[in-house]
Order: sequence, then C-alpha cells, then structure tokens
Amino acid sequence: MTAKVVARAASTLTKEAGDISSVFPSLSGKLPPWLPARYSDLKKNLIQGKEDAVTQSWHRLLSSLRREIAEVGEKGNKVVADVDFEDVANGTVPPSFLDSIRHRGVGIVRNVLPRAYALELKQKALEYIEANKSRIRAFPPDNPTVYELYWSPSQTLARGHPNTLKTQSFLTTLWHSSDPQSELSTTYPLAYADRLRIRQPGDAKFALGPHTDGGSLERWEDPTYSKVYQKILDGRWEEYDPYDARYRIDANMDLYNGAGACSMFRLFQGWLGMSSTGPGEGTLRVCPLLHRASAYQILRPFFNISTNELDLESPEFPGSVQAACQEYNTETHPHLELQGTMVSIPKVEPGDYVAWHCDTMHAVDAEHRGKTDSSVLYIPACAITRSNVEFLKRQRDLASRWSPPPDFPGAGGDGEKEFHGKVDWSSDFISPAAKRAMGFAGQGGFEVMPHMSVGERNIIQESNRLLFGM
Repeated sequence: MTAKVVARAASTLTKEAGDISSVFPSLSGKLPPWLPARYSDLKKNLIQGKEDAVTQSWHRLLSSLRREIAEVGEKGNKVVADVDFEDVANGTVPPSFLDSIRHRGVGIVRNVLPRAYALELKQKALEYIEANKSRIRAFPPDNPTVYELYWSPSQTLARGHPNTLKTQSFLTTLWHSSDPQSELSTTYPLAYADRLRIRQPGDAKFALGPHTDGGSLERWEDPTYSKVYQKILDGRWEEYDPYDARYRIDANMDLYNGAGACSMFRLFQGWLGMSSTGPGEGTLRVCPLLHRASAYQILRPFFNISTNELDLESPEFPGSVQAACQEYNTETHPHLELQGTMVSIPKVEPGDYVAWHCDTMHAVDAEHRGKTDSSVLYIPACAITRSNVEFLKRQRDLASRWSPPPDFPGAGGDGEKEFHGKVDWSSDFISPAAKRAMGFAGQGGFEVMPHMSVGERNIIQESNRLLFGM
C-alpha cells in the first residue's frame, strides 16, 4: 500500500484516547525510532541533479542566519510587533506591523475581546472543569495544565465571537496563491476546535520544547507538501515565499494518523489570552526567523553538521518521527542557536490574540515562574480550502455528539457527551456567523462576491454544497 493510500485511509480512523504527551516524544520520554532505509532514497530523489546548487545554498543560508540571529540577540522579543484590534476593525493596520509579521512569522492583536469578558470566559471554563473533573483527561494528570476539552461554552463563544472572526479574516488575508486558479478563500474564517490551557505557577512539567506542527516527515515525504518548499529543495531558498498557499491547500500533513497531527490547514496558529502573562510566566516562545528557519529545517536532513557537506546515505531526519510533531533542539539543529533565538513573547493581557505562522518554531516556557495562572484558549486562523471544508464537515458531525475533533485523542468516542454544562448547539447564544464558521446552518451559506477569483468562487460554491446542501 502506497504512502498516499495509507494517508487517505488514516483520515477515516479515530484516534486513541490520551493527552498532549502522546504528540511529542520529548514530553512522553519515548526515544524516537530509527527511520527505515527508504528515507535515504527519499533524500536522494528530492535533490537529484541539484546537489551542487543545494550545497551552495546551504552555505549561503548559514551566513544569512548568522546575521539574523545577531539581530534577534540584540532586540530580543521587541522583534514581535503588536497592533490594536481597533486598527484591524477599521482597516488602519500600520504597514510596519504587516511587514513585521510577514518577516517574523508572529504578531499580537491587542484587545480582541474586552478584558472583563475574557476573564469571564476563564471563570466559566474553570466551573466547567470543576463540574466534570472526574471525567476530564489532562496533562500532566497530577497537576493539569492542558485539558482535553473542546466543547465548553467558553471555547465555543470565544471561537465564534465577531471580533475573533474579524481578526482571523485579517490574518488569513496576509496569504495568497501564486496560482489564480487555486481553490482558496480567505474571506470567511473556519473554526478549528482545539484545547485550552490553564497553567499554574511553578509548573515545570509542561516543558514543551521547540517544535512545529502540521506534520513532520510529511514535509518531505508527501509529494504535494514537498512542493511547498520546492525552491528551497532546488537550491534557491531566497525565493521561497512562506505565505504562498498554492501547494499547502492540497498537502497531506498526516500520513500516519498521528495523535497530534493537524489535518486542517491552519494559516496561523493562535491563542486568545485569558490572563496577564509575561515572559518567563509559562507563556509562548517563538523563533522569529520564519523564512530562514524554514529553509534550514528543510535542508538540515541533507547535511552532516560536523562537515556541512551533503550526507544522503543516512535515513535520519533530525527531530522527525512518524505520527508526531516536528521537534528541534540545539543538538539536532545547532545553527539556529535556539538557546538565544527562542524568545518569549511580550506580556499579554486577557483578550489579546497571539498568532504565529504555521511553520514558525515555537515552544513554551520550561517553567512557569509567575505568581498567577497562565491561561489561553487555542484558536487558530483557517481559510476555506477543499480539504479544510471536508475536515470541517467531519468536525461538525463529531461536535454534534460532543466527541473530540478528528485530529485529537479519543476522536469518535464519547468525549464530553455526558459532561455537565457542555455547549448546546441549538442555543441562541451561538451567533449565526459562529455557527456558519463551525459548518452548522447559521445565516445561510458563504456569499460569492464580484471581486473574487474563479478559484475562490468555485471553492465557496462547493463549500455551500458540502456543508449546507445549497
């Protein structure tokens, strides 16, 4: 059975019950297995006939990385720009913010939700946890931080809030496709259900190190996914555009039915703050070197780091494990100098939204040294693509019976079905726009507008058919 067939079969499977530690070998303590010999052949095939160009580009990249790393070392987390939601809503976002988020791959939108409302959502989440604590899975089990919860009223209200949807729409429009026929629409955001985190002071177990989501080996192994990075693999990393969605919209990011695999194309990952949290207080850390770090990640398996020469005989893809997220450390990816380039984001307040590009390397503070909880709702920004709509339909069907979403442990099981206070999908408090973003019938379908490309019109019409029978 080919990898492609395995991948399509995997998409119909449910996930084993568990928690977030099953996603990261570094959290579970399991040693990554040695990869089979076919991965050596994969390396050779990907750069066949381009070995010299790739080698030369590697050395150009290392030189460029040193300059970028020096700048981050000088400025620290000041390289992470922010903008107020009012500017997003009014269409007055400064060009400097746009330039920064495109370059760095991370940004903060302040005051997306009113502070008091964000704190109210956290309180309601705490009440939901208390009412169902005997049933909830969480990590770590003895002092929960990340909860396997998806359908609490707090999460549903935050995902569907008009300010959240507006912020997501703004972020996704930073993307484009180099093919005008691409079936992509960034006009209407889609909801991806994810977990919530309430991290208490002193916690050092949720020490999630540098990683990227969206698969690991799939970036090289899936033929379409690898096309995303074709210019890097051709030895022309300088021409690579991290915001070109042309091939990403059809990439298979889950070849092995991974517990933490994301089947939905999240243009930006993101979370909504529910606490006042500063650097060192259990918050997000990022590597703000999007373009160059992505190029380094893709090229790293092809080189012996001791000699900086090509090594195509080893099947090793450092930090890559089947059915897990891609991880990084100073031994596997030394030229990134992660001990200095991973910076904690600036202080956030309840209601602030933090977004990072889907390929941005990120982590969390190894220890929460603050005095109050560090709490967030994970809410990424997703656009309309064919695979995203197909995923949304599966997610909606699971949501209707309060089962964990398709990508998460326990998907297809009972989930929150018997939980007290779970979201009521028929309730009036869920707005029509929020229901539509979830794939439920809300305010009719997605509207086709005159300015849209042929590809965007096609995918919106297909989405209306698949989701709403229109």
